[in-house]
Amino acid sequence: MSAAPIILFVYNRPDHTLQTLKALEKNALAASSELFIYSDAPKNQQSKVAVEQVREVIKSDWKFKKVHLILRDTNCGLAANVIDGVSTIVKKYGRIIVLEDDLTTSPFALTYFNDALERYQHEDRVMQISGYGYPLKDLALLPETFFFRVANSWGWATWDRAWNHFNADINSLTDDFTTEQIHQFSIEGKENFWKQVQEFKSGKINSWAIRWYASVFKNNGLVLYPRNSLTQNIGNDGSGTHTAAESTYQVVLATEKITQFPEDIREHAQAYEAIKYFYAHRKGSLLNRAIRFAKKKFNALKK
Repeated sequence: MSAAPIILFVYNRPDHTLQTLKALEKNALAASSELFIYSDAPKNQQSKVAVEQVREVIKSDWKFKKVHLILRDTNCGLAANVIDGVSTIVKKYGRIIVLEDDLTTSPFALTYFNDALERYQHEDRVMQISGYGYPLKDLALLPETFFFRVANSWGWATWDRAWNHFNADINSLTDDFTTEQIHQFSIEGKENFWKQVQEFKSGKINSWAIRWYASVFKNNGLVLYPRNSLTQNIGNDGSGTHTAAESTYQVVLATEKITQFPEDIREHAQAYEAIKYFYAHRKGSLLNRAIRFAKKKFNALKK
């Protein structure tokens, strides 16, 4: 089995990009993995210096099998960049590991992704491998890996057969969702996934991720999750395109290789309830919500 290609999307955060690459380089399979780095062009004069700094970082001598730099000469924006990059690379190689410039990885992340890609390559219902694992209550009671319905964007992998179901047209994708489907899509109303669909339709957000999740959901797909997370989002300091400053999703990275994978291709009931509970209680008290809101506003003013 050859290692799956890795695609990394970067923009204007040199410090985050450096952390991402340093952590990824420590993976055992880094030296046998090809890395494609898509660097978006600045959208305005204010972004130019930071973009140039990022490009200096990615041009360093990183220890991968081969590094391919795709330097955009016009600003695509995150959604268009991801859709184009993933579509191009996964079509050529048949499988892909996807990262963004605000993710650090466990040294066992690439092994996990590649093992799972190999194990479930012919299971059509398995449409994504998530590197991120939620910081759940009673986490130790869950199996080492399990299936859940939601597609996650914080470090993931997929196959060409699954990405072929991606539908960028939000209207044709979701206009026929029934009330019950909307309820289930939003984890029985505990998370704002349907609100994201509505915000996309109204032009408030431009998310590739909500369209990918809707595509997976519509095809009755499943996503493999690890109990102990293989990725950590370091962009929740408010510096990201779609992230606010908060620590709700902070995790402890896995310190051992994942060896157990489910044979039964169905959503894990106990994991579903645990994640539903997390969604329902993740915002905390009114005071904690007020603090996060203030941080979000403060970071928005800095941008």
